[in-house]
Amino acid sequence: MKRSVLILLVSLLGLSLFAQKQKVKYYQKVDTKTIHFGFTLGLNTMDFYVANKNVPENTDTLFANVNGLLPGFNVSMVTNLRLMKYLDLRFLPGLSFGQRDIYYYKPGGILYGKQKVESAFIEFPLLLKYKAKRINNFRPYLIAGVNYRMDMAARRKYNPEKGIYLRLHQSDLYHEEGFGIDFYLPYFKFSAELKVSTGFRNILVTDPATEHPEYVNALQRLRSQIWVLSFHFE
Repeated sequence: MKRSVLILLVSLLGLSLFAQKQKVKYYQKVDTKTIHFGFTLGLNTMDFYVANKNVPENTDTLFANVNGLLPGFNVSMVTNLRLMKYLDLRFLPGLSFGQRDIYYYKPGGILYGKQKVESAFIEFPLLLKYKAKRINNFRPYLIAGVNYRMDMAARRKYNPEKGIYLRLHQSDLYHEEGFGIDFYLPYFKFSAELKVSTGFRNILVTDPATEHPEYVNALQRLRSQIWVLSFHFE
């Protein structure tokens, strides 16, 4: 019995030492470089904060809302500047594409119509990345900063032939916050990151179309919000 207990204790001690053994750390030089580069592929869902002019139960005017989120995609370049041991400055110029559908309802929840808003952004995010201490081959981090976006798909004119009676301002400044994890591989660093991006300004063009002005008149303001899941390769 004593022999069995001794064997068990030795086995547990061996397992404990094995578990505490530090793994080989891959690609350590990326953490000491003053500047390094990479690229990003990502997915997004675009949304609006919709402020209606009226409460639908108390008026005969329309009430608007975004129902359901549609997938989009992102691609960008990565420039990473090491400021301190745990702090980096990141510039990630790129492109993002997506779509939002605004549905309009009559009182009682009766669908009146919808406006499809397609976006093709040129974006210039400037972000601070605060990194935790590296644990073997991964490292969690927080990200925050601003992103200037210009929507190349924003329409300059209404298009009655296609039923487009809603226009947005082309440019906006966004604040961004998120988190992610760096995974160190033998020849590069891979990161998975989730962030939310919210516009500062009302991007609704408030001058309505001559035909069907109700699509604009029902709204007080629109603020853009974008959720982004990014995969960085550095």
